Amino acid sequence: MLARTLAVVASQATPLDLEAVLTATGLLTPLQVTEILHTPRAAGDSLPKSIAKTMDLPEERVLTELGRVLGIPFVRLIETEIQADARNRIPTRVVFQHNILPMRLENGALVVATNDPFNATMVEAVRLVTRSRVRLVLATEADLSRALKKYYGVGAETLDELMQKNVLDLDLVGEPVTKQDLESDNQEASVVKFVNQIIAEAYRERATDIHLEPMENDLRIRYRVDGVLHQVPVPSQLKQFQAAIISRIKVMANMDIAERRLPQDGRINVRSGGAEIDVRVSTIPTAHGESVSLRLLTRSSIFLGLDRLGLEPDHEKLVRRLVELPHGIILVTGPTGSGKSTSLYAFLATINSIDQRIITIEDPIEYELAGVNQMQVKPEIGLTFAAGLRHILRQDPDVIMVGEIRDLETAEIAIRAALTGHLVFSTLHTNDSAGAITRLLDMGIEPFLVSSSVEAIIAQRLVRTICEDCREEYRPDPELLREVGFPAADVPTTRFFRGRGCEECRFTGFRGRTGIYEILVLTEALRPLVIERAPSTTIKQMACQHGMRTLRDDGWVKVRAGRTTVEEVARVTQEDEELIGT
Repeated sequence: MLARTLAVVASQATPLDLEAVLTATGLLTPLQVTEILHTPRAAGDSLPKSIAKTMDLPEERVLTELGRVLGIPFVRLIETEIQADARNRIPTRVVFQHNILPMRLENGALVVATNDPFNATMVEAVRLVTRSRVRLVLATEADLSRALKKYYGVGAETLDELMQKNVLDLDLVGEPVTKQDLESDNQEASVVKFVNQIIAEAYRERATDIHLEPMENDLRIRYRVDGVLHQVPVPSQLKQFQAAIISRIKVMANMDIAERRLPQDGRINVRSGGAEIDVRVSTIPTAHGESVSLRLLTRSSIFLGLDRLGLEPDHEKLVRRLVELPHGIILVTGPTGSGKSTSLYAFLATINSIDQRIITIEDPIEYELAGVNQMQVKPEIGLTFAAGLRHILRQDPDVIMVGEIRDLETAEIAIRAALTGHLVFSTLHTNDSAGAITRLLDMGIEPFLVSSSVEAIIAQRLVRTICEDCREEYRPDPELLREVGFPAADVPTTRFFRGRGCEECRFTGFRGRTGIYEILVLTEALRPLVIERAPSTTIKQMACQHGMRTLRDDGWVKVRAGRTTVEEVARVTQEDEELIGT
């Protein structure tokens, strides 16, 4: 009875009532209750959140104890069904204004999740708009935030404001949005706010890319997190604002918003929580409007030391020796998104010193390294990799980094540089290390030049690492282990782990990525094979006989260390049948 009474008076929230409720939780002494009630709260903080901060307690525990006293159940929204009919009862702006989630209709009452049971204004607002009784349940602020994104979409409250103000009528009739339109009064604020929300949410989710993809009846937004695309829940009316949103991004990136027929590139500089984010923007015309891709680059994600690339100790020692060579070519290979640029920057940072002149030519310059001379490729004015590299050789460099060897001319100049006393770093798009040799030969480079100039080829991939919050031990299917070639001798002694899936990892079981590597050093045993134009499989077999670990073998090292799963390594690697049988 006491709990029921307190639940009723809690919404009135007089100081005496609050003191009784807070004391009854057992979390606070009477003196602490008085201090909390008389200390101004931070803007946006509810009373339960303020208690959790002050007492250094989990918000869930505070809400659970308050719920026990008030007779209000605590729920985990991820485990609870949310009815669409209930959500439709409350306008979106009211939901986001009070940070609540309508869950279901129950015996004539609307069940609403909140993290502040003392917010009388919220209860009254819900009663007024729904004209029904309200029954509260408690949920953490983080749980509410995730649920609101899931059921309403990112930026839903902003689009709701736009719909209410009806400020984008030009879009509804299909007329183009001009820069002046975007910079006018309410329209600018609303569109800017929505675009900022999309970028901020992507940064919080650790996304590397944002894709805005126009469909016939929809504007799809997807984030790439840990190398895997995830569709972002967005409000159903987003398509109506497609032109204004895309135009706003183009304005931010200093692109021509009137040009919709040709691809364009631009950049946006963003600051979030003290972090500098460089956003590369690319647009291409499609059948239903311009598709926009944003690549998010931060110093923490690009500028890594060798010790943070995921190299095993023996590989790290080998790489440190390679990057200190006086001359030769070191190639990094792998598909797009495999971390090649990150590795190259780490190599350069390792040897960057006052007595080394380092010059790079890149497309694009992803991060500016202090003390390194970096050049941006500009094909429209004739500044290609080959042209830039030819002029770099006249600048007395010690170390040269070429973003990518794409053609015979670039390859020839790079080899000439390596043979004349320069250390050259570059990348190739091949599946493994030995394939880079075949690729150079196919370009037209003479075998003896490849043999004498290339010192090492590093193939790499990125594998997702197991989420630490839901990591658990398990036994994989023995048939799977046989199929993917996991060493049978290691099975009995290996503890296999996987992620169960939790809110922290978006229920994927993975959070973050690390590299797996295949380092082929051109030893005296391998150089004759290159000169003889031996197949890449033969070169790879010989390298393995001399101690090289393949990509998959390096992946198994990560599996045995409990950092990733067998399935993940198998997903990102391929293995030659000849090598499996050896």
